[in-house]
Amino acid sequence: MTADTLATAPDAPTRQASVRLGALAHETRLTVFRALMRAGPEGLAAGALAEAAQVSASNLSSHLGVLLGAGLVTVRRDGRQRIYAPDFDAIRELLGFLVNECCQGAPEVCGGLVKC
Repeated sequence: MTADTLATAPDAPTRQASVRLGALAHETRLTVFRALMRAGPEGLAAGALAEAAQVSASNLSSHLGVLLGAGLVTVRRDGRQRIYAPDFDAIRELLGFLVNECCQGAPEVCGGLVKC
């Protein structure tokens, strides 16, 4: 199930969060995701991500496919390169979902957990 099909599913926020958290539940994907978060909106080329994660291009490709399918990253072309970047709206949604019912519905108690 991809992020697009989740929007119409019953209890979509829970299913979407489950898919996104599942995508991050792998050491290589988490390494790639953290590298993209450090890079910010400018993102990183696939080659730089492969270096950061210390994996081959083909191995990286499958991991990026999972992150893209979960809606956590975006991709754009820059000449011959594919540049990957975090989807900050999706990440805010996920973090918001995780702390939404903080302290029995008082998210202000959680402080700046969702703010950068």
